[in-house]
Amino acid sequence: MHQAQVIINGDDFGKSQEVNDAIIHAFKAGTLTSCSLMVTGDAFEHAVRSARENVDLAVGIHLVTVQGKAVLPHAEIPNLVDGKGHFPESPVAAGLKYYFSRVAREQLTKELAAQFRRFHATGLRLSHVDSHLHMHVHPVVFAAALNLAELYQVRRMRVPYDDFRIAVRFQRKSLPSKAIVALIFWLLTRRMRKPLQDRGFSFTERVYGHLLSGGMTLEYALFLLEHLSTKTNEIYFHPAVAESFPASNFQQLQSVRELDILTSSAFKKRLHGPGIILTDYCRLAGGE
Repeated sequence: MHQAQVIINGDDFGKSQEVNDAIIHAFKAGTLTSCSLMVTGDAFEHAVRSARENVDLAVGIHLVTVQGKAVLPHAEIPNLVDGKGHFPESPVAAGLKYYFSRVAREQLTKELAAQFRRFHATGLRLSHVDSHLHMHVHPVVFAAALNLAELYQVRRMRVPYDDFRIAVRFQRKSLPSKAIVALIFWLLTRRMRKPLQDRGFSFTERVYGHLLSGGMTLEYALFLLEHLSTKTNEIYFHPAVAESFPASNFQQLQSVRELDILTSSAFKKRLHGPGIILTDYCRLAGGE
């Protein structure tokens, strides 16, 4: 039987205590192996304490360049953030600015360096590099992240190349938009691979999640595990524990559903079944 290595990652660690608690719960449940720390998140310190108490949980850096806060104050990066230190909400608007504005690029590199420094100051081992909304596929963000990863001696990075065929086999809904997203990410991730390989970086062949972003279900997660075609894979989730979320907040309710997936007996049974080796970026790269 084909043996597939699978990383189960929780994104947005540090965003809120609800997210942190969900990631730790899923880790203790024996399904989640890895997470990505948002060093500018409201619950960053709580996340760091939680990681220190669960030393086998791999922790990467979740770079924030859109829809979140910066480490540096507005005075240092005025072309990137508003007066409250927040990045733009639109990935497209942010991406265009980063590409066409030299000043914005310089400030972006400065901010990303500050995010790496904040992670380094925690003393946690840096498992891998990824980013909020996969913005590190952007050529400017990628170039800065690649150099900083080397500086901090972490040669492991997420290359978010999903499998369009599997997503369509499972669900044909919104096929045109899925096809456009798949094409864009194929082009962007294609240009990431050679620089990463040339510098000795490790990355999985496939990363599953964004083609059904906001629509992850237990059925889809189990379908993925039955149809993995590559040896190295990552499936990422955005879990959160249920607190006082309003019934109308779809995103938060979906996060609760994703925790339910991670802690379900069916998902755990399949992950620990034949043909699958649970891992993380460090072990994938032979670091342990």
